[in-house]
Amino acid sequence: MTSRGNAQTPHRYVLPFRAFPEVMCSLRRTVRAELHGCGLAGLAAEAELVVTELATNVAKHVGMGSAATLILEIHADAIRVEIHDMSYQAPALAEVGCASECGRGLHLLAAMTRDWGTRVTASGKAVWCELPLPEDGQRARIQRASVVLGEYRELVGAVAVPVLSHPQAQEEAATTLIIDLLHWLVSHGCDPDDILDRAQQHYEAELDAAA
Repeated sequence: MTSRGNAQTPHRYVLPFRAFPEVMCSLRRTVRAELHGCGLAGLAAEAELVVTELATNVAKHVGMGSAATLILEIHADAIRVEIHDMSYQAPALAEVGCASECGRGLHLLAAMTRDWGTRVTASGKAVWCELPLPEDGQRARIQRASVVLGEYRELVGAVAVPVLSHPQAQEEAATTLIIDLLHWLVSHGCDPDDILDRAQQHYEAELDAAA
């Protein structure tokens, strides 16, 4: 299930899963696809590691095959990863020198993320981590486009524009939106070729400035 917000709410992806080792690859692929779709491919490796650690903790400490849910949110300044499970027992950092593996993954998460924590839910708990996003004008443009495409998908219907996690669906959604914009420009007496030329010039100028 995918949920996407508007300009005031984050891009949100929700995926229930069972905490088996063979599911970890699927979780990583999902996170990678979502971040690529939002123009955040550079943070995919870190986010995949966070998801793997959190999901592995569910398998180890809640139970192999336990029901859990991944929630991935992309905010204006951070990527937030949450794993919900059905245990009320909060994880704890392992003490220095502890022979047990329990809690060692949390030390890694604490070191590589901006913040992390746990909270009690109606059915158990959620463990969350936040990865900071760098300030970047191009990233801001990409995120705005992601919001628009998410709302556009809902406007035209999920059948017409498939789930945006897949590259082909992203291209189809963007192409359909551009066609609608061209019709809108013509209806307002604008020259679509002139608009496209100007947009291309601005785009190339921004790429040159960022190089």
